[in-house]
Amino acid sequence: MKFDILTLHPEMVRVPLGSSILGRATEAGLVDIGVHDIRDWAENKHKNVDDTPYGGGPGMVMRVDIVARALEALRTDASHVVLTSPAGRRFSQRVAEQLVTHEHMIVVCGHYEGIDARIETLVDEELSLGDFVLTGGEIAAVAYVDAVARLVPGVLGNAASAMDESFSGHLLEYPQYTRPREFRGMEVPDVLLSGHHARIESWRQQQAERRTRERRPDLWKRFVDESGSGE
Repeated sequence: MKFDILTLHPEMVRVPLGSSILGRATEAGLVDIGVHDIRDWAENKHKNVDDTPYGGGPGMVMRVDIVARALEALRTDASHVVLTSPAGRRFSQRVAEQLVTHEHMIVVCGHYEGIDARIETLVDEELSLGDFVLTGGEIAAVAYVDAVARLVPGVLGNAASAMDESFSGHLLEYPQYTRPREFRGMEVPDVLLSGHHARIESWRQQQAERRTRERRPDLWKRFVDESGSGE
């Protein structure tokens, strides 16, 4: 799968997306992640990409014509363009599962006081990371690409890893343990040492349901409503 990110701060994006699992996936050719400086499409010698807002007000607004040129250079018939925006739909694991079905994903990072509102006509959707304010869209873009890329076949190595994780099926992940067997009086649950796979799977399902019910009642309600389980 191919990803392209349009940003004013490429260094905020390149390092995390070039590290760890995604770095190895890129080297293996499983994903292709491009990071592009929007200033490269500015036409004046100072590479200005923003201007004062019409009607007055604080801050600066990114120019839509410059972002449009960048999009036109990258977009193909296979592209799905996402704008980072607090007005967008809330990003979730389910959204990531929808996005991974596209061959090419372009993420446009807002900055300053945002991008001229006419950008909305040039993107396929707007996504929000949550109800809080960031200095720019770069952190959200990294989160989107990371969450989607790890669903690409082969990226995690073990396909079962993505299936077992939190939010897959609306449940939080069950608790995990490793050595040492005893730590400060806390023992690893006996069932995990039993070697009885059916009992282990049953215990993990019970723990996932319990954790979700206690810690995320919103997810638990969704799980119950969709599966008819747990009540």
